[in-house]
Amino acid sequence: MSLAAVPHLTAGLQTFLAFDFGLQRTGVATGNVLTRTATPQATIAATGDARLKAIELRIREWQPDALVVGIPFHPDGASHENTRRAQKFSRQLRARFGLKVFEVDERYSTTEALAGGAADADAASACIILEQFLRSLP
Repeated sequence: MSLAAVPHLTAGLQTFLAFDFGLQRTGVATGNVLTRTATPQATIAATGDARLKAIELRIREWQPDALVVGIPFHPDGASHENTRRAQKFSRQLRARFGLKVFEVDERYSTTEALAGGAADADAASACIILEQFLRSLP
């Protein structure tokens, strides 16, 4: 479902923090609806509770209205183990921080980041995910 079809889901939301979830590293980006652009932030190289504590610090720093999480799928759209892991991560963020969490299909975001010469592919992927989300807003 396109977010343009349901503008009430994003009404009043201006700033976002996005994540490219990985088992060892999580890319981070910030962005807003005014510019519809994203800016890479330092990638979080932590797992488990340490990752969530690092995210909590980012949320305190940036004060986003909502979060965006990239969800990986196979090229044919089928889910796989990392799909389920990213969805679980999304649910954890929603439960722990009480913010709206939007999930975005992130197929090819890392490939695009690497093709663009990104020094930090995780943060660049988070930017791609967030900009894709921002472009989908009404």
